[in-house]
Amino acid sequence: MRIHYPRTPHLPWSPGVAADDVRAVGPTGLSGLAGREVVVTEKLDGENTTLYADGLHARSLDSAHHPSRAWVKGLQGRIGAGIPAGWRVCGENLYARHSIPYEDLDSWFYGFSVWDGEHCLDWDRTVRFLRGLGVPTPRVLWRGTFDERALRRLKLDTARQEGYVVRTADGFAREDFGRCVAKWVRGGHVQTSTHWMFAQVVPNGLGPAAPLWAVRSGAEADVPGLCAAVGVGDGEADEVAGAAEADGIAEVAARIDGAGRTGEDRLAGVLAAVLRREPRARVAARLAAGPAGMRLGRRVADLVGLYPYLQRPFPDADRRAGLVRMTAAADLGVLHALAGGLADEPEARECVEWSALCAEEAGLLGPDPLESLRAGLRESFAGLGPDAADRCWAQTRRAFAQGRISGSVVEEAVAATWQWREGTFPRLVQLCGPSGSGKSTFARELPGVDTYISLDDLRTARGSRADQQANGEVLSEGLDRLDAALAGGGTVVWDATSLTDQQRGLAGSVARRRDALVTHAVVLVEEAELARRNAVRPHPVPERVLASQVHRFSPPYAGQAHRTWYIGASGDVEDTAGGLDAGPAADAAAGVTATGRGRY
Repeated sequence: MRIHYPRTPHLPWSPGVAADDVRAVGPTGLSGLAGREVVVTEKLDGENTTLYADGLHARSLDSAHHPSRAWVKGLQGRIGAGIPAGWRVCGENLYARHSIPYEDLDSWFYGFSVWDGEHCLDWDRTVRFLRGLGVPTPRVLWRGTFDERALRRLKLDTARQEGYVVRTADGFAREDFGRCVAKWVRGGHVQTSTHWMFAQVVPNGLGPAAPLWAVRSGAEADVPGLCAAVGVGDGEADEVAGAAEADGIAEVAARIDGAGRTGEDRLAGVLAAVLRREPRARVAARLAAGPAGMRLGRRVADLVGLYPYLQRPFPDADRRAGLVRMTAAADLGVLHALAGGLADEPEARECVEWSALCAEEAGLLGPDPLESLRAGLRESFAGLGPDAADRCWAQTRRAFAQGRISGSVVEEAVAATWQWREGTFPRLVQLCGPSGSGKSTFARELPGVDTYISLDDLRTARGSRADQQANGEVLSEGLDRLDAALAGGGTVVWDATSLTDQQRGLAGSVARRRDALVTHAVVLVEEAELARRNAVRPHPVPERVLASQVHRFSPPYAGQAHRTWYIGASGDVEDTAGGLDAGPAADAAAGVTATGRGRY
């Protein structure tokens, strides 16, 4: 069944209203918006288009063929299988230039609403669903409780922006569309004498992030475009592209498609294949600083680091537990697709296939195999503080990996975590990152810290911050202080570079002995920014020392601590892993990560 998109009424102050347009006027005109949370998005100048699982149409249900519709037909062919029966995706086909020229679009199709029959999904669910398909949404200009004065104050560049659309953040029924959605359109919007459908088709321009969205939507990977999008320089890009060509990136993408992954999951796997020869820390920092963002960056980096393990023999007795631990850092479906597509030797392919069989038998190949258990525990632990809830979830993952509880019986997990629900355990925040990355600045602003242990401070107390002669004694003193502080309870910060598993393990063993909740605070900053910061520090480290630190830095994987915070160059926590509220179902909203500075 095909359904045309309703006509959107103009706001009373819209200057672009025409004589035959619908207007939101009178006592009921804005009644559906008043007092409610609304989302205001940029109105894009394209052709209204609706996509279904089995086809598409423009605003008119019998819209004929037009050259400008060929690309969006190809998009529907790629993503149609991800649209449930009875659902439809409404958006803007921006392939052809109309009155406003665009030069930096993320895609030639932007989705702005998703309908389940006669019901329009709420905005946040809309964004999550569309991102899963690989479809971007228009830029959000404002969000909050409906405020006519605030909307009237919105400033648009009317030479480049057609207007804006305001809708309720909540979903609504189709019959309420005229009360829950309205638009503002610039005056004199149509500025050409010939209708765009009868003029030569001039494609709008795509921006640097477009190759990322193309991969999300199932398109073939444009390796040079992907390299440019994530900040790989021209010289590096040629080398990376050549390696990717030789390594069969198309096979990796095909395997990911075969695993049923789309959107961010598909992009993560393809980028991992493209960047697999880069050091993990560099991949994470580079992607986090660019349009990919921190969440995608650390996922790609963890895929790069973990997939070789699947290509090697592994003791079968420990395999299930090892795979469960990997689920904290990676989607095992994507990880096996990556490892299988990049396996060069028959022995490596055989190891990957055997691992995949074991993962399938254990029920671990889904996008989030522990989500049903996580969801049940969110409800059961709703009254707990965040620290206690996160600790219980971490212990649940460990118990599941050891086979002591099943993955679907919430009662087993609740019973197995009784001793941590009071939250009386001590806390350790362990900083990880090279000198100058901003670890100390971040940590000193954390609230509720009882003890702060800095190895640099201990060296200073001995006479010289730069003196590395007594590192063994300084470390021993620091660990003694850590042990005493955790024994006394409260929250302790361990401020050291902690670049490798071995270095992190020293403080980690003390934390285990004192049954502490361990949080890894991983700071990911690009090398050029590290060098710039180091040059202006009051106590810069020698360049060769910083270069050595960057070379040795191997960030911890998600799951190696009870929970992990990922801090970017801004000094804010831009992503989290391991917490009860983390995970694909909880934090997949586009561009939105779990927390801000200082929350733990």
